Amino acid sequence: MQRICVDMDEVMADTLGEHIRRYNQTFDEEVTPEDLAGKGLWEVAPQDRQQQLRDFLDAEDFFEDLDLIPGAQEVLQSLSARFEIFIATQAMAVPNSLGPKYRWLQRHFPFIPPTHYVFCGDKSILRADYLIDDLPKNLLRFQGQGLLYTAPRNLTATGFLRVDNWQQVADYFAGVASR
Repeated sequence: MQRICVDMDEVMADTLGEHIRRYNQTFDEEVTPEDLAGKGLWEVAPQDRQQQLRDFLDAEDFFEDLDLIPGAQEVLQSLSARFEIFIATQAMAVPNSLGPKYRWLQRHFPFIPPTHYVFCGDKSILRADYLIDDLPKNLLRFQGQGLLYTAPRNLTATGFLRVDNWQQVADYFAGVASR
């Protein structure tokens, strides 16, 4: 059975939406995802707010109740009938996120067993046929077929097979199944 690794943040979970929500609430701003085309929130926030951006991520409740990226549950459940699905998230970048991410996955993706969660720091260790990720650097070091999941910060990235939403993921893998 072929294996698909799927990133969590900005692919399955709307981490950016929560980060922006907390930023706007704290600083009385109105930053939108559209304001970040080709950039991350870290690149548009003033230097004196960088520590607060990190503190948002380190908060115990940050990763616990993230919104789902539309279509992720349905498409991954469907794909799990034909592919081995692993969730690969760089949780070591925010060690406080391990428990909340685990609980979030259990709540929203009960059909993916915890033995298929990979909490890592460097995704170059992954051995799979496919990786769906929003960070181009993770795809560059991946040895299988990478799919760049569109997010505001990667809009200017080129040279990758890109998917804009979960319907496009489903369509791509429908083609894989027919090969």
